[in-house]
Amino acid sequence: MLYWLTELSDGGDFFNLFRYITFRAGGAFMTALLFGFIFGPPLINVLRRKQGKGQPIRTDGPESHFAKQGTPTMGGLLIVGALLTSTLLWARLDNAYVWMVLFVTMSFALIGFADDYAKVSKQNTAGVSGKVRLLLGFLIAGLAGYWAAQYHPVDLSNQLAVPVFKDVLINLGVLFVPFAIIVIVGAANAVNLTDGLDGLAIMPVMIASGTLGIIAYFVGRVDFTESLGLHYVPGTGELLVFVAGLIGGGLGFLWYNAPPAAVFMGDTGSLALGGALGAIAVASKHEIVLAIVGGLFVVEALSVIIQVLYFKRTGKRVFLMAPIHHHYEKKGWAEPQIVIRFWIISLILAMIGLATLKVR
Repeated sequence: MLYWLTELSDGGDFFNLFRYITFRAGGAFMTALLFGFIFGPPLINVLRRKQGKGQPIRTDGPESHFAKQGTPTMGGLLIVGALLTSTLLWARLDNAYVWMVLFVTMSFALIGFADDYAKVSKQNTAGVSGKVRLLLGFLIAGLAGYWAAQYHPVDLSNQLAVPVFKDVLINLGVLFVPFAIIVIVGAANAVNLTDGLDGLAIMPVMIASGTLGIIAYFVGRVDFTESLGLHYVPGTGELLVFVAGLIGGGLGFLWYNAPPAAVFMGDTGSLALGGALGAIAVASKHEIVLAIVGGLFVVEALSVIIQVLYFKRTGKRVFLMAPIHHHYEKKGWAEPQIVIRFWIISLILAMIGLATLKVR
């Protein structure tokens, strides 16, 4: 919205700064961060009063988690609120990709909110039916995939770009939308599975989104795409503003989610943030890179899939408990030890993802 202030500029004054994505990204970051610090305490107090017993704790989970009984959930409202406010203020609202990513983020946040509300109100871990969640997720992601395909350049529409090899494009045709559904819904649920320890999910999300934001900025500038092995996707640079808001809101949330957490993200936050990662990857034509920079989420999801399939087949477990962060808890690792080591892994994967940007 503030971009419209450029109409007051004569080309060399303060208002001209609002033309620059990097300036507005900085504004979005600070806005979201301040939003978190200002509204965090009152939101947590409201959630604590309304929820009473807080998020239900799994009876079959690690014993250390019983000490978290009474911690309120739905803290993702803080992140989503900060992200929405900062994006609407600082991003160009005539950009189709911004609206597409916002649509996915807010829609998945609503699914997560309904799930969190069901868990808290019924005081069990069942929540909304998994089938209902998946069906709604498929519909949202399908609309987003079709949306992105309509705005991608003609030579990239319905194509899968391969990292490093700019000349390699795989024509998915009518399969592009189903592929986008898998990417977005898969990312949303993978982040949701990762959100099991204080601070575990939010930092890798910020790292992965920051990496994708940089890539989106690069592919949205023709000068960078000419010097790097990238496809030019005009308009995606504006997603850097969205990502800056996400990181600012994420840091504001982490202030209250750092061990011992005063509030949990809940599905409200994890589904929204995961969906956002998938939507950014689809918009910027870097779906494969998402699997690299979000490799931690991929491993968490795979650990659950492997555990379930192997147990159904043999009656035995591969891991002491899934997702895999619980496996290390069962092995005796301290919670902060797991969280920080997983953060380090996320940083390494982000560097690998950035290395796919081939310099000519």
